[in-house]
Amino acid sequence: MKTDTLIRNEGMEILTKYLGLVEAERFIMLMQKEPFDYTEWQRDLFNDLSVKELSNLAMKEYKN
Repeated sequence: MKTDTLIRNEGMEILTKYLGLVEAERFIMLMQKEPFDYTEWQRDLFNDLSVKELSNLAMKEYKN
């Protein structure tokens, strides 16, 4: 199991890689000030995809 520090560091690396430093900081601030239900968000995340499309995306990520 990863430590909290390692998860935070990896999370920031990913955020800054895809959003840049300024936008990553903005994302963190948005998450802190707005109520956010991760379970609800995750439940609706892939609603627009068929099972086959979701499977294809998962397989593509798995190969990377």
